[in-house]
Amino acid sequence: MASKGKPSPRSAVSPLSDAQVSKLATKHQLVDPMHDFPTGPQRKAKIEEINAQNPQATKRLLTGVDVVFNASCKTRAWGLEHVPEDGPFISAASHVTMFDVFVPMASLFHMGRRPRYMAKAEMAKWPVIGKWFQLVGMQPVQRHSGKAKQIEETSIDILTSGRPLTVWPEGTVTRDPKKWVMSIKEGVAYIALESSRRLGHQVPLYPAITWGAASINHWWPWPRKNVVMCYDQQLDYADLLVDMDSWGDEPPAELVNELMWRVLKRMNTVLAEIRGEAFPAEGYWDYRSMSRKPWPSVGGPFPAGTVE
Repeated sequence: MASKGKPSPRSAVSPLSDAQVSKLATKHQLVDPMHDFPTGPQRKAKIEEINAQNPQATKRLLTGVDVVFNASCKTRAWGLEHVPEDGPFISAASHVTMFDVFVPMASLFHMGRRPRYMAKAEMAKWPVIGKWFQLVGMQPVQRHSGKAKQIEETSIDILTSGRPLTVWPEGTVTRDPKKWVMSIKEGVAYIALESSRRLGHQVPLYPAITWGAASINHWWPWPRKNVVMCYDQQLDYADLLVDMDSWGDEPPAELVNELMWRVLKRMNTVLAEIRGEAFPAEGYWDYRSMSRKPWPSVGGPFPAGTVE
């Protein structure tokens, strides 16, 4: 079954300007995430995690990604100091283009961690690079297969074994015509809540928002475009875990729904800051109806100043 609609073209949005990057640099410490330990040499790599995940293949892929990104864009990031040096965590990454999926992946690799990542199974069939994806930790997701619970269980097993996990909760490239983060799947919330319940503590959950790659012409990428990622602070959902010992077989649907909306709202709040634009006042883009809908009351209010 094919995904609904088609991603909007590059012309749908303006490139990220030098002026906006400079504005972000006055508020945040922007670093180049395409080299080892961009936040400083005091960082320690998780050696056993690196050695357990095809280190030679990972190194070759990372080198290739660095070369491509350095040639086609000026990549900057802030918040990478939030990446834990040890233990499980979840990265919920935006998916504006196929190109920007490499930004959080490469950034976390350069920070010395090796997350497994949930990605559509079709990527494993891509020429050349598909094999590399499998070698460096891709967990293929058979979309529309009716195996959602099996996929969630695999993700939970990754976390409870002590490994980090990266997910793209939209499930595909955004279909929002203005390229905001569209409606997300419940899976990321379910995985976070259930893995926290099994481990007995809140598993860290970090939104990872990338913007700028949507303007890159893959056939002729010059002049280089600005690409900025925020690896956001940990999203707190401890209040949803208060009664986790009494949940029964799985997290209650209302808690999963609440956390899902918190993640979506936070992702778009950060994206609005990177873009320097207000989020559409009409609301978020709903993938099921392929239309814009107003924000629901769950997940807390959309922060003041980001919607006009």
